[in-house]
Amino acid sequence: MHLSDFDYDLPEELIAQQPLERRDASRMLVLNRAEQTWQDSKFERLSDYVRAADVIVINNTRVFPARL
Repeated sequence: MHLSDFDYDLPEELIAQQPLERRDASRMLVLNRAEQTWQDSKFERLSDYVRAADVIVINNTRVFPARL
């Protein structure tokens, strides 16, 4: 793996500068493995995608204010 593997275009206006007032309005990318498709959704719709036997892993780390 090389650092250049992580090079991609990310417009400044798409980089969040502060959290949303309503955290459940955050965007969420959903992978449908059966259909091999991606869907853009909102975190408030998480329950639409979680089944009874699923496990949700919470990552409560903070963003380090730095750039490579």
